[in-house]
Amino acid sequence: MMDILIALLIGYILDLIFGDPHWLPHPVRFIGWMITRGEKLMRRLLPEHPFAGGMILSILVVLISFLLPLGILFLCGKLNRWAALAVHAVMCYQILATRCLRDESMRVYRYLVKGDLPNARKYLSWIVGRDTENLNEQQIARAAVETVAENTSDGVIAPMLFLAIGGAPLGFLYKAVNTLDSMIGYKNDKYILFGRFAARMDDVFNFIPAIVSAWLMIAASFLTRLDVKNALYIYRRDRHNHSSPNSAKTEAVAAGALNLQLAGDAVYFGKVVHKPTIGDDNRPITPQDVPRMNRLMIVTSALSVVLMGGIRALLVLVL
Repeated sequence: MMDILIALLIGYILDLIFGDPHWLPHPVRFIGWMITRGEKLMRRLLPEHPFAGGMILSILVVLISFLLPLGILFLCGKLNRWAALAVHAVMCYQILATRCLRDESMRVYRYLVKGDLPNARKYLSWIVGRDTENLNEQQIARAAVETVAENTSDGVIAPMLFLAIGGAPLGFLYKAVNTLDSMIGYKNDKYILFGRFAARMDDVFNFIPAIVSAWLMIAASFLTRLDVKNALYIYRRDRHNHSSPNSAKTEAVAAGALNLQLAGDAVYFGKVVHKPTIGDDNRPITPQDVPRMNRLMIVTSALSVVLMGGIRALLVLVL
């Protein structure tokens, strides 16, 4: 059972070194392909029952995402333990997104400091769901900080937690849940019924990881010499300031630690969505807050490795 811990540690190191090269085929893209094809099929088979179609699609995608890596690892284990460990480590690497999150947000930062707003908006649109074409410098920086803060939980800490408990199969199950929510979990006319099950499933799977992520980020705020007292204060005050029960938790910690205000109204698909703010407007946000947020995210991920290693070791002792 220690092989899972070894695979997780190797996968984390590989992620920090290599990130997510765009030329390399990625299993999450396969999950996305399943969702796209499955949505077309379900809408054709159950046109009058969008909720049922979305629920069936979600269950099938999650099951396939769990059983496929489980089968691959089982076959590798029958051949050779070290081959299985190597494959498992690569799977863990593909599930984590620490380096990718940093690289994509820092690309936005580099264009911001150059004053190249068109490219900053363009690359921001790759990592956020809101409309970006009319954002100014402060709004771009705020969106970049928000997406790093939010995705620290569902892109880094939550996958790590599921990996520590059940290895890559459970990690890919979580990634399927997360990808379903990001693709069909919208509250618009097209997905309000079809994506409702996926959105609720994502809320359930992220409930505990979001809390764990927030407290790890509070500890990381202390280690990075940010305002840890304000991080704790804003977390307690604003952690529910979001339509999602989980998304505001790490955003609240980040807003407090950096002493700025996040969230608020944003435009999605051409429509203004009114959202509560998170944190206090103590100072204007600047492009330099993007690398500050990334340092906070990376230290949080390192603390998570230590915690998840402890969880895995405890499971080995108990089981």
